[in-house]
This record gives sequence, structure tokens and C-alpha cells, in this order.
Amino acid sequence: MRTVTYVSNNTVEIVDKPIPEIAPDEVLVKIAGAGLCHSDLHLIAMGDDNPLIGGTLGHEGSGYVHEVGSSVTGWKVGDPVLVSLVLSCGECRECLAGRDSQCLVASPRGALAPAAPGIGTPGNMAEYIAVKSHHLDPLGDLDPVDAAPLADAALTPMHAINTVRGWLTGDATVVLIGIGGLGHMGLQIVAATSGSRVIAVDTDAEKLKYAESHGAIAVQSGPDAASQILELTGGRGADVVIDFVGVQPTVDLSLAVIAQGGAIRFVGLGGGGFEYVAGIVELPWGVNIERPYGGNRSDQREALALAQAGKIHVDVTRYPLDDAKRAFEDLHHGNIQGRIVLVP
Repeated sequence: MRTVTYVSNNTVEIVDKPIPEIAPDEVLVKIAGAGLCHSDLHLIAMGDDNPLIGGTLGHEGSGYVHEVGSSVTGWKVGDPVLVSLVLSCGECRECLAGRDSQCLVASPRGALAPAAPGIGTPGNMAEYIAVKSHHLDPLGDLDPVDAAPLADAALTPMHAINTVRGWLTGDATVVLIGIGGLGHMGLQIVAATSGSRVIAVDTDAEKLKYAESHGAIAVQSGPDAASQILELTGGRGADVVIDFVGVQPTVDLSLAVIAQGGAIRFVGLGGGGFEYVAGIVELPWGVNIERPYGGNRSDQREALALAQAGKIHVDVTRYPLDDAKRAFEDLHHGNIQGRIVLVP
């Protein structure tokens, strides 16, 4: 089968590999679509000594059940499915508490990254993938190609937003930084599940137009962004900031505009940071900061329900799997609104 394989630093190739054989508790999925994420760009830029070199990429995948393991129940050949982003054992303390993204077995403390397809295990940018049956969710009537990014582009903002539910009141202001693959879904999820006001921040004028078309107040990223947001909030600041970028300027902006008692979620992997010193007044009292990862099965089911109800929709650009190199280049150069999906 054809796979998109990470062969060397910043280089991917189409490589032929055997179709995986499944264990009794696994399902073989014929991939219909595989999303391409900025995380994939970060992954392939980690240097030539990266232990993940040689692996099949792709952590957003959907398709059809092609073969069912001998001990698997509840699935049949032809069922349309979404492959989970987060791989988990389903039995450890964290999994039993519903915290799949913190699985102690699949992602022990100190791991390079939480276990996911395309990150340490064969991914979805291929014609087939073998997965444990509990890592599948039914797609219903959703298009299996366009649904692929729901595994991350909807799951990750859904999870981050669910961690700040207590702040999302009708009079709250939410700042979303970065209206790309994750951000454009986060914008829709906040609109669909709360009455909070949204301020969208981005450098791209087209993405800001997209945000305005979905009811947000658009603010151009730059040196005046913080003052504009503070003015829009009467000087108080935002109740919630979700940073889908994570570079130093966006981290600085998050800290500059958060209200006393507010919540910041750093989702993006841009490498920015901040130093906390007790007593320094730049960080308001009572601010809650979290670095969320992926999401849990409950977040995934909730995101799927919103998509099935037509309340959220992934803006998708399709590329043939064989054009993976061009797709990576287009994403790297910022030529894409929404999400790229590779189609085998």
C-alpha cells in the first residue's frame, strides 16, 4: 500500500509498505481521507536523528471498516468510521476516569509525545490502518473524506473549550488566536455551544473575514492587538484566551489581555514561553493556565454530534495522496484556509 513516510528532516516520500495484519482485537480500516496538520510540519522538522523517521504520518483519519478481528464486536465491514487521535489502553486509572488523553500506558510521563497515529505508530496517511476497535467512532451520514480532520481539528478545540466551560457565560469574552485548522473549528464550537462573545486574532486578512462571517470581532495580529482587545473589553481583559499558535508574540498577547480570574489555554506548538515569578503583577490574580492535549472520547463524540447536526463544518481542501509533498509545502507557506485532506 502507498504511505506518506517521513524519510529525513523536512522530507516526506510516498513509500510502498505491506498492508497491516490485524490482531484479534483490531480493525483494518480502508482510509478515505487523512488530514494534514501543522503538528505534522513540526514533527518532520525535528532533525535527522529523530527516532520517528521511517514512520507513516497522519493523525487525522477516517474511512471504512475493511476487516474485523476475531474478538471484535460492534463493527462490520463497510461501516464508516473516524480513527481516534489519542491512543489509550482503556483500562488504566486515567482512562477509567474518562481522561483518555492522559493514558498512563500509552503516554507515560516523560514520553516524547502522547501516543497517536503517525506519532510513534503507523498513521493514517496510507491506504489502510490497523487500530484497536475502541479507537473507532461511527461517522453516521458524514462524508468520510471531509470528516477526517474532526479527529484533531475538532477534537482538540472541543477539549480545550470544555476545560473552560465555567468561564463561558453569556457576558463573557473569548479571544481565539489563530483561525487556521484548529482555530476555525474552535470558533464554530464556541458559537454553537455558548453565548459568549468571540474576538478572533490572526495575521491573515482572509481568515479574519472568515471569522467575521461566523459572528466574531476580527483583530489584526500585531503590536496594537492587545490595546484593541483591552478597549473592546472596557479595560478588563478577556475571560478566556485560547492560543492555537503558541509562538512568542501570541503567548505574550495571551498574557497581556487575560482578565483577572480568567483562563488561558495554550494549544499551539509554536515554541513560545513565559517565565512565572511569584509576585510579578503582569499576570493577573486568579488566572488559570493549562496546556491541553487532544481530547477524550467524550469530547470526540460531542464534536461528531455537532458535525452531524450541521452546527460545525470543517473547511477542507482535498489533495491526492500522491501529491503529499505539494500539500506539505502549501501548508508550510500558509496557502490553505482550514484543513488539507489527503485522499488515497
